[in-house]
Amino acid sequence: MDIAQPQSSHTVLVTGVGAIIGQGIVKSLRQSGRAVRIVGVERNPHSMGAHVCDVFFAKPDCEESSPEYLAFWKETLLRESVGLVLPGIEIDLFFLNANRQALSECGAVLGLNASALIDLARDKWRMGLELPNVGLAPIPTLLNPTWQEALAAFGLPFLLKPRYGNGSRGIVRINEAGEFGYWTARTNDDFMAQRIIGIETEEYTVGAFGFGDGDSLNPIIFRRKLSNAGNTQYAEVVEDESIQKAVRALSAYFKPVGPTNYQFRKEDGIPYLLEINPRLSSSTSLRAGFGYNESEMALDFYLNGIRPVQAKIQRGYAWRYYEDFFVK
Repeated sequence: MDIAQPQSSHTVLVTGVGAIIGQGIVKSLRQSGRAVRIVGVERNPHSMGAHVCDVFFAKPDCEESSPEYLAFWKETLLRESVGLVLPGIEIDLFFLNANRQALSECGAVLGLNASALIDLARDKWRMGLELPNVGLAPIPTLLNPTWQEALAAFGLPFLLKPRYGNGSRGIVRINEAGEFGYWTARTNDDFMAQRIIGIETEEYTVGAFGFGDGDSLNPIIFRRKLSNAGNTQYAEVVEDESIQKAVRALSAYFKPVGPTNYQFRKEDGIPYLLEINPRLSSSTSLRAGFGYNESEMALDFYLNGIRPVQAKIQRGYAWRYYEDFFVK
């Protein structure tokens, strides 16, 4: 990792500022009190996120695999003298990971997790196959089953999930054969049938900052409730030794670098991993509000090579709610 020299102020490029994740990163950077100039990048030129950044650029109207798109990134990093890039959405994480070398030549440090973990986390099926090696029980899952196979394995109801992707996107609850036929007929991609683990009140989202050597800061654990959009709507800070132990095992095995999000469901006291998001997640601003500011940690770690110290986590709970934003 290229380490820039410490300086009194930094220019940080945050992507996805039109989404709750990117806006949460910006909010967390402001909350840190650091002298930070924030460059926002977003596909929608009319995004509200443009108004919470110091500078804003809309992505060009082209395919992200095109030379024009890569040129946009290079020109932006060079023109704005960007010191650190923090991806706020999954598609930007994948693009930056695929173009590490080309973009690092522009003088910016890419705030990315371990490349192997980024690639693995995209594939829920492969991730599940790895879990026994970590010492964790995987959720019972079948890849591309027939209705009869899924019904025999799990009974009703069960879940259908896309093999690739993150969060709750594309996940449906199957209650009868017609629903199974409807949803499987509408995909040409691999899908998974999965047993439903636990109940909604036993779902957890966890943040742990990794150092790339198998060690991580102790995690901050939220018991949460999801919104209809699949983001954390309500979060309560809790202590849970079984989840801490699972995170330590996952960190030792996968060796994450920087902000890493783990999501679990518990059943009979056992934590089952739903997914790993090897990046800042949508609850990052909630974690910062309780003293675990991953965006601030990323500044020190990626730019100055400083391992963050363990944060003093406050106890409490938080809600997300809508409010109006005006530009006049």
